[in-house]
Amino acid sequence: MNMNNGNTMMNGSADDISDSLLDGENAVYLELLFESYLKDPNSVSTGWQTYFSTMPVPIEFQNGNNHSYMRRQFRTSKLHSKAPNEAVDASIAESLLQSERQQVHVLQLIDAYRTIGHLIANTNPLADKKITVGLEELSLQHYGLDKNIDPEREFNLGSFHLCSKPTIDNIYRALRNTYTGSIGIEYMHIMDREEKQWIQQRLESCESKSDIPSSRKKELYQQLVAAETLERYLHTKYTGQKRFSLEGGDSLIPLLHEIVHHAGGQKIREIILGMAHRGRLNVLINIMGKSTDELFKEFEGIPSDPYYMGDVKYHKGYACSIQTVEDPMHLSLAFNPSHLEIISPVVAGAVRARKDRRTDQGGQVVAVVIHGDAAFAGQGVVMETLNMSQTRGYHIHGTVHIVINNQIGFTTSTDLDSRSSYYPTDVAKMVNAPILHVNGDDPEAVIFAAQIALDYRLRFRKDIVIDLLCYRKHGHNEADEPAMTQPVMYKAIRNKIGVRKSYGQLLIAKNIITVDQAKQEIADYKRKISSGKAVVDTLDYSSIPEIFKVSWDEYKGRQWT
Repeated sequence: MNMNNGNTMMNGSADDISDSLLDGENAVYLELLFESYLKDPNSVSTGWQTYFSTMPVPIEFQNGNNHSYMRRQFRTSKLHSKAPNEAVDASIAESLLQSERQQVHVLQLIDAYRTIGHLIANTNPLADKKITVGLEELSLQHYGLDKNIDPEREFNLGSFHLCSKPTIDNIYRALRNTYTGSIGIEYMHIMDREEKQWIQQRLESCESKSDIPSSRKKELYQQLVAAETLERYLHTKYTGQKRFSLEGGDSLIPLLHEIVHHAGGQKIREIILGMAHRGRLNVLINIMGKSTDELFKEFEGIPSDPYYMGDVKYHKGYACSIQTVEDPMHLSLAFNPSHLEIISPVVAGAVRARKDRRTDQGGQVVAVVIHGDAAFAGQGVVMETLNMSQTRGYHIHGTVHIVINNQIGFTTSTDLDSRSSYYPTDVAKMVNAPILHVNGDDPEAVIFAAQIALDYRLRFRKDIVIDLLCYRKHGHNEADEPAMTQPVMYKAIRNKIGVRKSYGQLLIAKNIITVDQAKQEIADYKRKISSGKAVVDTLDYSSIPEIFKVSWDEYKGRQWT
């Protein structure tokens, strides 16, 4: 559309205005307008009605079979006729300008959702209301796109990926689904255009949802059963003992499952994990394959190895090898050094050593570090580790960060008292890391976020953050009563049925599982952990092909100083 011609139409002579109107640059718009006139003359302004009424309309064009006729007619009109009068010209000019404004406003709407859509995303499982004040640019009304607009008009979308007809209703629906659902993403702060375009394509092309088959949904339910049932079993068997329960953040287990097995399909050989105390026992049993008998002995004060006495059970590490969908993979959960977040540089060092040994350029060894929300925002070592993450001497080709955001740090629950940033993850923006905020009560969104995070890490060799919004069912440890300090929050938490139950109800409603099957999964898992055996199938070292084994012989017998 020629905007200079639009200005000429408003200010020039009738002759100039007529030439401007019928300029070839306006042909597409005139064609659409003429089609609207043919369908319903009252759908266009009186000026256009007067103008179009002078044009002959052959039968074949009325049937929609000959658009080239109309183009020829406009060319003839430009050469041999003038617009009826200046009032008509002014009306036409205003229509053209309004059309152009609407196009610009659509692109502004798309940019607004990409930039701040996360602020109204449905990511908080405890929130009843979303933020709306000060976010008018996310509404159609702000741009005047809610009225005086052709519902069938097709807009230019720029770089926005839409799988349907680009009408205003379809555009708005897709933006809401993509950027304000169970995943809210921050990525427009990234300076690299390719990274932003990759994220846009991955999210917008599927509206931030993956097509999960029924078999995978059943597995997802089983993983939620494992996460919840283990905690409840320990709570009953060892009442009052500290374990720093994962309850409320149960979706961490399917998230880690997805990362591990998705990585296996990408030829990853090793994953090194680091985490604090929250949920560690659950990860040890349901991800790492530690036997429940060994865990029970630790609860009962019986050391499994006299050389490893003295540390608490929720700081211990573990290593194993598992069979993924493609190849064997080695998993290592680092021992926690007790001080919050000091595990981050420890894991980075362990990964760098493994990468150097393998001469790996980012495709074989991956770091996954699990943080608490208060610790991620509050501990300086987080910033220090991020600062070194892209340096030549210390980089490890990116880390997948998972923040268990239970929205409370010990007894501090309001961000007005705990930090000066809007999100606890804002520190990661210093390295242009994308941040996926995801609702922990939507396990399907959680595993989709896991896929995006790992694929981004493997593609761009950079850090990425998953902010898993959840809640803490009990106190800081099981002996605390959190309602003393957070009565409002824990009133809401007491009313939660839990993600295992809510997701089970969803699958039952969709006839993917039955009520009896849902109950049987719980009974089967209880039987497994009661047996004292591992609930994860791990590989015996002798069964692992030589290509996947690692030799430490060259490091033995050396004098280390």
